[in-house]
Amino acid sequence: MNLIGKIRSSWMHIAAGLVMATSLAACNSQSVSDSRAYMAIPPATLAKMKAIGTSPAAPMLIRTYKKESVFEVWKQKTDGRYALLKSFPMCRWSGQLGPKKAEGDRQVPEGFYTIAPGQMNPHSHYYLSFNVGYPNAFDRAWGRTGSSIMVHGICSSAGCFSMTNKQIGEIYALAREAFAGGQKRIQMESFPFRMTAKNLARYRLDPNMPFWKELKAGDEHFAATKTPPHVAVCGRKYVFDKKPVDPSSRLDAGDPCPKLSEDPAIKSAVAQIRKADDQAVALLVAQGTPAVRDVYADGSQNKVFAGRYNDVSRPDALVTGGIEVPVVGPKAPANALKDKPGVLYAAYVAEQKAAQARRLAIAMAASAPPRPRQANVTVLASGTTPAHAGKGQPFYAHWFGLGAHKKPKPSLATYIPATPIPADVPLPPQRRTAARTKAARNHADKQAMLGHWPKAWPSVSPQARADYK
Repeated sequence: MNLIGKIRSSWMHIAAGLVMATSLAACNSQSVSDSRAYMAIPPATLAKMKAIGTSPAAPMLIRTYKKESVFEVWKQKTDGRYALLKSFPMCRWSGQLGPKKAEGDRQVPEGFYTIAPGQMNPHSHYYLSFNVGYPNAFDRAWGRTGSSIMVHGICSSAGCFSMTNKQIGEIYALAREAFAGGQKRIQMESFPFRMTAKNLARYRLDPNMPFWKELKAGDEHFAATKTPPHVAVCGRKYVFDKKPVDPSSRLDAGDPCPKLSEDPAIKSAVAQIRKADDQAVALLVAQGTPAVRDVYADGSQNKVFAGRYNDVSRPDALVTGGIEVPVVGPKAPANALKDKPGVLYAAYVAEQKAAQARRLAIAMAASAPPRPRQANVTVLASGTTPAHAGKGQPFYAHWFGLGAHKKPKPSLATYIPATPIPADVPLPPQRRTAARTKAARNHADKQAMLGHWPKAWPSVSPQARADYK
C-alpha cells in the first residue's frame, strides 16, 4: 500500500471512531433521560397499592391544594371507587390563592384539568414534567391566557406545580403505568385549599368565593361517589355528572346550558353533603369566625421543606409565608339566623361551656391562699380629734360635751390611697340578689325557648342544666 493509501485508511478509521464515539455519547445521553422517565415505582408505594386494593396499571387521579401545599395521588380500587395512595408535600407554588387569568401573572391555575399521554415530557429541563392542560374550556370561556403550566421537578415555580426531583420521578412513574394500563386521560383537580367548613367560613368574603363554590361542587361530587366527576362547561360554568336531556344538544362553554339531567342517587348524596357543609359554615360564622384573606409575597411551599431545602426559587418570598388579612363586609341582618334553630342551639351550648369554664376559674381563684393584707389608706391628721370633729353636731352638744362619746364621721378627704389594690385580686362571690334572680328568669325563658330540642337538651352538662332550673 502506497503512502496515500495508508493515509486514506488511517483517516477512515479515525472517522469511524468519531462516528461511533458520537453515537455512544448520544445513546448515553438518551439513556440518562430515559432512566428518569422509566424509574421503577418505589417498593413502599407498591405495598401501599396492594394494601388498598389497587395496582400500578389501575387508573389514577390527582388532587392538589395550594394553601396546604399538598399534591395527592388517588388510585382506582377493584370496586371502581378511588382511594388515596399518597400525599406529596408540594415543594413550591407561586402567586396567590385564586385562578390563573393571564400570561405572566405567576398564578398556579385552579380548576379541573385533563392530562393525556402526549402531555408527558421525559426530556424536560426540569428533570421530568407533564402539562396540566391549562387553559381548559372554562378558562378559555373567560378569556384567560397562558400556556405551558406544568407539574415538574427542580422546586422552582413561575405558575407551575413544582416538586422535588425524587417526587416528580415517582409521580411520573405512577402516571406512566396508569397510561400503560389503558387509562386515556388523568383528571387533575386543583383547589385553592381543602373545601372544609372552616376554610369556607374564613374566606367567605374573598372575591374569588363564587368561583371557589363552583370548584366545591366538583369536590362534593367526588365526596359522594369517590370517583372523578364527569366535567363539562356551559354558560361559562362548571357542571358535574350532568348531560343534556335532549341527546342532540351539546354543551358549549360560552353558550347557555341546555336542560340537564343527572343521576338521582348522586344528586341526593351531593345535596346532603352540601346541606351539612352549609350548616357548619353558618354555625362557624355565628360563633364569630373572622373573615380573612391570605396574601403571599409569591406563593408558598409545604412546611416540611422550610429551612432545610435550599434549592428553591425565590427563597426571599418564602420568609414571611402567607399573611392573613382581615376582611370587613356587610353585617348580616339581625334575623338572619331566626330560621336556623340548630345554629342557635349550638351557640347556646357553646355559651354554657364558656360560662362553666369561667365559674371554675373563679372558684379556683377563691380557693387560693389569701395574700397578706396591706394598709390601703393613710390617715392625714393623727391625734385625738380630727380638725372637723365637731362638725355635724348641734352647737349645744359641742359646747357642753353632749354626745362626746359618739365618734365623729370623718369625711372621705381624710384618707388617700397608700398602695394600689392589685388588679388580679379575685372578686368575692356574689350573693343571689334580685338582679341575679332576674338573670336566672331570663335564662329559664331561654330554656323554655329551647324546649323544642328534646333530643339535643340531654347533651347539655348537668351543671348547666342546674343553673337554669
